[in-house]
Amino acid sequence: MTGDHGHDLMFGALLEPPADRPQDVLALAELMEAVGLDVVTLSDHPYWPERLDTMALLAAVVARTERITVMPNMANLPLRPPTTLARTAATLDILSGGRFELGLATGAQQMWDLIVAEGGPRRNAGESVEALEEAVRIIRALWTSESAVSFEGAHYQLAGVKPGPRPAHDLGIWLGAYQPRMLRLVGAVADGWVPSSPFLPPEHLPAANRVIDEAALEAGRSPGEVRRGYNIEGRFAPDSGSGSGSGFLDGPPRLWVEQLADLALSHGISAFFLYRAQSPDVIRQFAEEVAPAVRGIVAAERGSGAGPA
Repeated sequence: MTGDHGHDLMFGALLEPPADRPQDVLALAELMEAVGLDVVTLSDHPYWPERLDTMALLAAVVARTERITVMPNMANLPLRPPTTLARTAATLDILSGGRFELGLATGAQQMWDLIVAEGGPRRNAGESVEALEEAVRIIRALWTSESAVSFEGAHYQLAGVKPGPRPAHDLGIWLGAYQPRMLRLVGAVADGWVPSSPFLPPEHLPAANRVIDEAALEAGRSPGEVRRGYNIEGRFAPDSGSGSGSGFLDGPPRLWVEQLADLALSHGISAFFLYRAQSPDVIRQFAEEVAPAVRGIVAAERGSGAGPA
């Protein structure tokens, strides 16, 4: 089982602001920075006109903040070509002084009709994984190559594309993945992994982590090279005095602290994002009553000599 890989802990939120309240995301992002959170992320559904464009919003967040990291959670590959993603990500990283990370996913299978309607391709599950692997290779090449980039893949072809711009820092690519083939891709090529707890509950983390770890080793990598994130859905509830809540992240802050610290130490999760956060009060409570306590427990455990697995 994957244990603690020793990464610094990060806490943030996945925001999903409606288009009719365009300033909400900016206000929440500023709040997140003010209360000491580390990462603001936005979901990406380009085919929904009731949502504002994710990359444009992230640019606005970058302009309104000074410290916090920003990331799409996750960018929709079928409607965002890898060459465009590479340049957009690098640009936002440069403008932010190295505060951008790229989250990337294949697009939800149930959304293919909407993707095709917007001019995107229709891909089956296997083709989606192939396209994602090709995209990661292309994006990294455009960030790092000293010469023109050519690529001949099943889904993408480049004929001597000029690379650049270069990101301001070693910009990570995080993948959203649930099925074994996608999880193997995470282990082989990704810098980070972010599932969501409603779709991958904590009891399924060990099996998914094993697939990632095995794929990393097969690719000649250490499993610790893949950071593990988690979009966490929960509810702050009054303390019943019984010592426990009714389930995962359903109870008082101390329950959240215990459960998230266990995820960090036992399952290698080092980035926690509130899932679909819209309440300033919940964001403040998460930042003030949960994040510092989880950091304290994990730091104490690491200091005791347990160390990364």
